[in-house]
Amino acid sequence: MYKLIALDMDGTLFNSDKQITDRTKETLAQARALGVKIVLASGRPLAGLQPPLKELDLIHEGEYVLSFNGALIVDAKTGEAVSKCILKGSDYKKLFKLAQELGVHCQAFSPSRGLITNETSQYTEHEASINQIDINIINPLTDIADEEDIIKVMFIDPPEILDEAIAKLPAWIKEDFNVFKSAPFFLEITHKDVDKGAGLLHLADYLNIKQSETMACGDQGNDYTMIKAAGLGVAMENGIDKVKAIADYVTDTNDNDGVAKAIEKFVLNK
Repeated sequence: MYKLIALDMDGTLFNSDKQITDRTKETLAQARALGVKIVLASGRPLAGLQPPLKELDLIHEGEYVLSFNGALIVDAKTGEAVSKCILKGSDYKKLFKLAQELGVHCQAFSPSRGLITNETSQYTEHEASINQIDINIINPLTDIADEEDIIKVMFIDPPEILDEAIAKLPAWIKEDFNVFKSAPFFLEITHKDVDKGAGLLHLADYLNIKQSETMACGDQGNDYTMIKAAGLGVAMENGIDKVKAIADYVTDTNDNDGVAKAIEKFVLNK
């Protein structure tokens, strides 16, 4: 019996219209009625997760969220951190300088300042919009203290520009940080010990749930570790090939109730 289901959002829980279908909501409610923990696992901050948490009635005591790809594991009701693994201002400055050398935009998330960047772009505005948060314009080199907490850094630009920059990344960045694409236009950079897989296992251990009792669904590169770590890793049919290759099961697309079908098959035994 699976006791914890971790769900990516964009491309997985959400369809292409950014909606959670009635079938998926009903399936998740049936799983919860059996005592299964439903955990949203996203690169978004907690503020950006509030609408789907409310829609799925998951803002209660004993409900948890993997936010910022597992950098922060928080209580869905109180926002209190169960686990925190983040960067520092000195990391942001180092990565900002690299972004300038590579010719790509750079932004970051701060626990105290929210979404921060030296200059906005369409993708910064997209991130602010989907998470319903403000953009704060700062100079990372002068306005950020070396010891200030930074949750994650992102290189952002159109795919053709971003991919060209990724091809030029120096070796040290992958030695010092965890680097992955969460969307064609987002390259995320976190603490080297942070990923959704590590977050899933940490939360399961915290809840005294065995790894074999966990299930995870996702579609993109930042879901790879979570799908690999889960007792049952489920990839969406619309997912990237790398994720589908290591999944235990490939379900239908996000536009055809893939999450609901996987839960019906493996949890509800329909």
